[in-house]
Amino acid sequence: MDLHGIFPPIVTTFDNDEIDVRAYARNVQRYMTTRVQGLVVLGSNGEAPYVSDDEAYRLVATAREHVPADRRLIAGAGRESTRATIAAAGGAARAGADAVLVRTPGYFKGQMTADVFIRHYTAVADASRVPVLLYDVPAFTGVTLPVAAVAKLAEHPNIIGVKESAPDIALVSDFVAGTPRDFQVLVGSAPTMLAGFCVGAVGAIVAIACVVPDLCVRLLTLAQEGRRDEALTLQRQITPLARSVTSVFGVPGLKRALDLAGYIGGPPRAPLGPAPAQATDVIRQQLDALQALV
Repeated sequence: MDLHGIFPPIVTTFDNDEIDVRAYARNVQRYMTTRVQGLVVLGSNGEAPYVSDDEAYRLVATAREHVPADRRLIAGAGRESTRATIAAAGGAARAGADAVLVRTPGYFKGQMTADVFIRHYTAVADASRVPVLLYDVPAFTGVTLPVAAVAKLAEHPNIIGVKESAPDIALVSDFVAGTPRDFQVLVGSAPTMLAGFCVGAVGAIVAIACVVPDLCVRLLTLAQEGRRDEALTLQRQITPLARSVTSVFGVPGLKRALDLAGYIGGPPRAPLGPAPAQATDVIRQQLDALQALV
């Protein structure tokens, strides 16, 4: 499965703390008018930990109705136990996902060794009817997927790549260098997109792509064409808003940015609250500067 490209990790829309399927579908339809390669549903920005399994499968099925076969639909399916992860991956596949994104389990952090990760992901990949994409997100799980584990897992025919969300270009480079050429590394940190592309990452799953998807596609294209100065300028322009919708204001900030960009963001699910008032002015200024480039 080809994962070269930009994949927005879309938000889950809520109304009175219930999933708003109509708003969700409208967002998906709009993304399909852009140049993204596909979508990721039920990632961190989709508030996956706050969504029940039944809701998760409904969201995957809704997205599938509007994502054509020539674009990829990737669904988050990470759980703490191997058994639950296998079940989640199976449910996502039955609902229409082309691949599953599986975060590292991390509750028992001290026990999460390379051998544990290898056993966990091997069991998931053996059982999954769709390809598996490893997901390293230490900011949320508190653990890091070791390079040695990724290198070993890359040998599995049903494990097709890894999303690295830490802003660690040396780690991205090590994943690229330590795995076969057909194993696909994707960047998960928007401020390091260009650097990641330069060391061999084939694409990105980043929050800012939810807000300005075509600009992220343009950045990847510039990098692929070797237009370094233009790519560097665009990366610098994207980075301020990228930080606002992740490390500064988080999911509430991302949803506020989507509202301002003409998508439907809406409120997050409790216990998350809306973005603070100051976020609106900051994000609006940053978004206006970017939209002038589109």
